[in-house]
Amino acid sequence: MSQGPRSGLAAVSTALLAMSRHLEVRDVLKTIVASARELLDAQYAALGVPDDHGGFAQFVVDGVSDKQWKAIGPLPRQHGILAAMLQEARPERLADVRKDPRFEGWPSAHPEMSDFLGLPVRDGDEVLGALFLANKNCARPHGGCGFTEDDEELLSILAQHAAIALTNARLYERSRELTIAEERSRLAHELHDAVSQKLFSLRLTAQAAAALVDRDPARAKDELQQVAALAAEAADELRAAVVELRPTALDEDGLVATLRTQIQVLDRAHTARVTFTSHGVRALPAAQEEALLRVAQEALHNALRHSGAQSVEVTLGKRGPDTVLRVTDDGSGFDPTTVRRAGRHLGLVSMRDRASGVGGTLTVQSAPGKGTTIEMEAPGG
Repeated sequence: MSQGPRSGLAAVSTALLAMSRHLEVRDVLKTIVASARELLDAQYAALGVPDDHGGFAQFVVDGVSDKQWKAIGPLPRQHGILAAMLQEARPERLADVRKDPRFEGWPSAHPEMSDFLGLPVRDGDEVLGALFLANKNCARPHGGCGFTEDDEELLSILAQHAAIALTNARLYERSRELTIAEERSRLAHELHDAVSQKLFSLRLTAQAAAALVDRDPARAKDELQQVAALAAEAADELRAAVVELRPTALDEDGLVATLRTQIQVLDRAHTARVTFTSHGVRALPAAQEEALLRVAQEALHNALRHSGAQSVEVTLGKRGPDTVLRVTDDGSGFDPTTVRRAGRHLGLVSMRDRASGVGGTLTVQSAPGKGTTIEMEAPGG
């Protein structure tokens, strides 16, 4: 095997254990790429999961800074060497990828790559993705060392285990989605039965009060008091159902992983680009995590459904001892004071209630044509 800084059985074992430790698909992909780059001592590594439209559903890199990645631009298409790995399902080991006849160039901001080693990640006959490394580190003053046959064998072992880890992560996510769907269906039936009975009684009582207003005002007043009581009971039933709808994923995975998964789904489902970054946030008490998640969901709903935004950025970070959630969009924006006066502010009221309910604060910055930023600060984390 190659004698890089992390070669040997212990290094392989460490990489395989790291891959098996995660259940979220995105985390598994990142771990595979980071493990491969470190194990084979390469400057760059990447793993692309193909979609059905000639592009990549997910593309994870290691060795490229966030600034470089943004400058590179859109995700690559399935062409050239990447297409060969996906379509022919065989390894590609090249002394200089730029000299291969299939090479079709890359964007100006893309780092220069020479020696190249790539393998398909396969589950039986299904190709799950393309894993590749570039620019093996060495002390030579000119050119790369080049990847060896031993490197290819080592990456092949890693790719086989990567396929297992990725398949398990996908199965886990599908199983969790089914569990959540079943739980929500059950709660929907319970909510319908409980609240519909209250609303039916409320409707009949209100009709009785209306009929008594002229001939028996005292009885009408009693009936209206009963209407108020029934409405309060219905509100309590709804509130209890909402509390019970705490996402299963939040209990199992925590706030950061749950937000990341939900935002990935929204990014795929909407034309707007939806991104998520998190820095230094640790586990929070359950009430804080749920409040932050609900505020994020409400803010995302507003941005994606009503603002016409092309880009929505969600960040979760620290400010002193507190955790700060920020949702920023480049949509149409609004005048918060006008919205408040017009009464169209139920979403904002709900978000403020959730923030204050856990000892936090909510701020809204927006103006017509200037987009919107909603920020919640909560203690802890």
